[in-house]
Amino acid sequence: LPLAFFGFPETGGIALNTAVHLYHYPEGHVDRLEQRSTLAKKDEWKQYLGEVKACMMQQSSGIFVEAGLVNDFEEVKRLKYWIENDGSNNDGPGNHNNNNNKGIIELRKYQLKLGYDTVPKFLQSYSAALSSKLNAIGTHPTTQLATVMVGDVGSLNTVYEVWKHGGKISIGDSEFCGLHAMEQSRIASRGAKEWRKGIAKIAELAVSFDTTILKPTEFSPLR
Repeated sequence: LPLAFFGFPETGGIALNTAVHLYHYPEGHVDRLEQRSTLAKKDEWKQYLGEVKACMMQQSSGIFVEAGLVNDFEEVKRLKYWIENDGSNNDGPGNHNNNNNKGIIELRKYQLKLGYDTVPKFLQSYSAALSSKLNAIGTHPTTQLATVMVGDVGSLNTVYEVWKHGGKISIGDSEFCGLHAMEQSRIASRGAKEWRKGIAKIAELAVSFDTTILKPTEFSPLR
């Protein structure tokens, strides 16, 4: 399967000891169905499921669509980038031997009010203000917006931001602490006037907001 992320929560809105994995299907629902149907016939997959089910208490899934606005910002890499480069910012393409990666993934979830126009209004306000946040003075150099997703199956009227903090800037660099990078970037964003205006508009559309800090595994492309 086209794995984009695999990791576990350290703290936040998602319960601890929860395996979180994210897949990217470029062709949408049909692509997902075909790939999962093919995988279900493989003996290795059947063996894997038999082994991990003994560790599970419950399981859930959802389908999300990447927001069109991610195409408007060069700074936003999108999920496809991380799959194709497979962690190259940290330890080289395909290198899964970095057990000491200090990077984290920050998952930010906005639950919006019901209504057909709520998500479009959110994305409009978010897009108009995003450049201000991405270019805020003092933002840590490792902070990157990986993608923005909208709930399509499961929890609806939900928007997710996926941010990467910490790790390496490029191959050969020293590691930066993800928590430190996240806090530095958060402080910087509070000084971005357009972002503050955008968040004020978004707050009127939201019912709740929560964040989760995820620690990626060594084989996660996004890490």
